[in-house]
Amino acid sequence: MLVVGNSQDCVPFKGRWNYNNKKLFEPVRIERWAIVNFSARCDMSRISRELINCGRTKGIIIEGPYSLVDEDNQARRCAPIVRVERMFEKVKANLPGPPEFLLCVLPERKNCDIYGPWKKKNLHEMGIVTQCIVPSAKMNDQYFTNVLLKINAKLGGMNSKLALEHSRQIPVINKIPTIILGMDVSHGSPGRSDIPSIAAVVGSRCWPLISRYRASVRTQSPKVEMIDSLFKPLDNGKDDGIIRELLLDFYTTSQQRKPEQIIIFRDGVSESQFSQVLNLEVDQIIKAYQNMGQGPPPKITVIIAQKNHHTKLFQADAPDNVPAGTVVDKGIVHPKQYDFYMCAHAGPIGTSRPTHYHVLLDQIGFTPDELQSLVLSLSYVYQRSTTAISVVAPICYAHL
Repeated sequence: MLVVGNSQDCVPFKGRWNYNNKKLFEPVRIERWAIVNFSARCDMSRISRELINCGRTKGIIIEGPYSLVDEDNQARRCAPIVRVERMFEKVKANLPGPPEFLLCVLPERKNCDIYGPWKKKNLHEMGIVTQCIVPSAKMNDQYFTNVLLKINAKLGGMNSKLALEHSRQIPVINKIPTIILGMDVSHGSPGRSDIPSIAAVVGSRCWPLISRYRASVRTQSPKVEMIDSLFKPLDNGKDDGIIRELLLDFYTTSQQRKPEQIIIFRDGVSESQFSQVLNLEVDQIIKAYQNMGQGPPPKITVIIAQKNHHTKLFQADAPDNVPAGTVVDKGIVHPKQYDFYMCAHAGPIGTSRPTHYHVLLDQIGFTPDELQSLVLSLSYVYQRSTTAISVVAPICYAHL
């Protein structure tokens, strides 16, 4: 069960829910913002009006935009990077100060070449939160609700949270400070060995919540799957690694408590790399933890999530998919190792593929029911979605 605005209960049905007649659990207030338009055919006034009205019904107070900035016709013939730079010059000229948020209307086509340069300019260079949309014939209340879910989460709000979090009854995690990590590495296109790989790790914050996360990202050598910047000692003895950054954030948002337990969800590794995860990545995490001061070492649980396999589940006496939340931990699993399949989501008929979870290390000592319950719960806290997702939210955030 989920909790939304005004502490209202929201009960998912077959792994799905909606925000009809509901407010967001923790809505933000948006004051300094603008709309920029790269589309030749778009009614920005209507988009602004509909977004503000939809936000009001969901509890988000959105002031009128500073400005509606249209792209010049001549600029549309330029290269994407030039178009982005020129648009930013117009934004600076039209706004009295730096905005906290920009809504970007992209051209009406898929794989728009503006998207990458625009995101890089906003997030990497300017530190401005941005949300991109593409004009659609179906820009109705549901469309704007989905957009607002993303905007609210990006600006630090919370759309919903688990009832277990609300009542502080999450098994194992609720009693002992615990950080949950999601780890993934993204690589360039096949055949491109000159593009650096991107290592991303997200860490939970505001313990005992498991719905809030902060991300840390580094580049590393192309096509290297193991993350090499989890612990990064400098010449002066300080650590510039990812884990220190996430541990400090956990400490400052969790009543100055250091995590005594670390749960790691790792994506993108094959069975031949399991030992490297334990010997290289977990070792770096322990060193980063120890570098932050004296104290007993944390208890660590390491779980690998795999989607690229050929196992599918079906019901023997019904044409439908297996129900959302189905777990298989016997029969088709490894006879000696600790693994299980979970189909947390409800997909179209014939397409549901469970996630295969491998538990490489469990110093925390979860029972099978406790661990599987936690994995299922983490499939319901992805703030951008109104459905249970097929893999835990920390991995999805790291994959973004």
